[in-house]
Amino acid sequence: MPPSSSPEASPEASSAPPPSSRGSLAGAGWEDQEPGTYPELMPERVSNLSWLNPATLWKARNGPLASLLGDPTGARRQQWVRGQVERGAANEDLLIERDDPDTFSFLLLGDTGEGDAPQYAVVPGMLKAGAGTRYTVLCSDVLYPVGSADEYGTKFFRPYRDYDAPIYPIPGNHDWYDGLGGFMRVFCDAPEPPPAPRPRFGSAAWWRSLLWRAPATIDAERLAAARRMRDRPAQAARCPGPYWAMDSGPLRIIGIDTGLLGGIDREQGEWLARVARGPRPKILVTGSPLYVDGEHHPCPIEGGGTVDAIVRDPRNRFVAAIGGDIHNYQHYPVDVDGRRIEYVVSGGGGAFMHATHTIPPVTVGGVTEDRFRCYPLRADSLAFYSRLYGRRLRLRKLFDLTPDQAAAVIAARLGLAPTRAPAAAEVTRRTRFVAAVLGVASRPGRRRRLRLPVRKLLTGVLSPGSATYSPPFFKNFLRLDVTPTEIRVRCFAATGLRPHELEPPVEDDFTIPLT
Repeated sequence: MPPSSSPEASPEASSAPPPSSRGSLAGAGWEDQEPGTYPELMPERVSNLSWLNPATLWKARNGPLASLLGDPTGARRQQWVRGQVERGAANEDLLIERDDPDTFSFLLLGDTGEGDAPQYAVVPGMLKAGAGTRYTVLCSDVLYPVGSADEYGTKFFRPYRDYDAPIYPIPGNHDWYDGLGGFMRVFCDAPEPPPAPRPRFGSAAWWRSLLWRAPATIDAERLAAARRMRDRPAQAARCPGPYWAMDSGPLRIIGIDTGLLGGIDREQGEWLARVARGPRPKILVTGSPLYVDGEHHPCPIEGGGTVDAIVRDPRNRFVAAIGGDIHNYQHYPVDVDGRRIEYVVSGGGGAFMHATHTIPPVTVGGVTEDRFRCYPLRADSLAFYSRLYGRRLRLRKLFDLTPDQAAAVIAARLGLAPTRAPAAAEVTRRTRFVAAVLGVASRPGRRRRLRLPVRKLLTGVLSPGSATYSPPFFKNFLRLDVTPTEIRVRCFAATGLRPHELEPPVEDDFTIPLT
């Protein structure tokens, strides 16, 4: 059935909404509940991606090489874009043309494609809560570990084959680990541009080229077979390039490509300034969030300036900036010169979960804890990680924390009241030790006993990867319901449990005025 054009098709509970993690352990997925049906969607054989595997890290080596020896993605990106314009596949503004009414809905999710249980667990709730949406936007990292075209079958086309509407992505750094070749072939039908000129012998670029991972050769037959899983007319979508603008109803949505290192090149910066002009309300979609983990990252533009300066310019009328890359949900409602811009992180679409318990008490951009939202809650994040490391290190008696124990120690260390009323749980030396080892921040003014590199090792380099194949997964996706006067934004949870497939819990719900 084709998607409805009206948000009246939005899934509204007939009585009370399902409990979320903010209200109950059941809403978070901790209590025993019926497993979800998502395994029925998966292939018989699934290759579980592990970020502790040296082969995986070697495939993703281009990011560290770009940091050390210079980033070539800006020049390569412009080759792709100029090629699209020259062959007539894109106009100068890289504008996606749509015919949406003033009242409609769409989905947004990011960091999806590991191709295993956590990704597929998002799909049933996404289809339920996404009923009536006209399209989906993917923000960052369509595929992991690198964006090889040969992996799109199980990591893109199969998971979303029953979503009967277009999907418009922007690439993330992992899509660039394959030189963007897979992304550009799949979404833009673009031929590979000519190879870059050979770098001067002995230069940094020459040294980089010795180790640089070359794009994989695309198996055309395999890709064609994968495309057949999403080949219905209602699903047709083509992007003009790695960054684009789309006029949709009363909105303009602008997607930017932040490449390997989280910035944009000069030409893309000039394009962004151009397509951002005018009074039409705008949403920025980016692979590098501008507010994240309690910090402001304005996103540099080559040659000077920042993306956030363009977003904050009142003449451009941005109302939100939504980014992926970080695999959880965060919401920062920032007041800028008398108006509000909603800065959101939405990267929980399927890849491993980045911790939220490492986020210190939020005081950034005028946003404090009473206005900040995250999913999973810090306590659920800590409980998740403690169980992971209890199993991984075979020290469950030491590491495992119940959600209530995690909530109690989080409250004690951060000086914050628990979001969800916990059962009585004593804060012991053991729970304090586990919280410190796993990177829970301290309240302002307290000295941290564990050095930052150690905390980052445990919750960053040794993050869960896809080592957790059973619920709760703590994934998320957004639904945006647009009218001429406002946008309602809801963050839905995906835990992998059957009750949450049938009625996805709402973890955040806010409205953006457009008038």
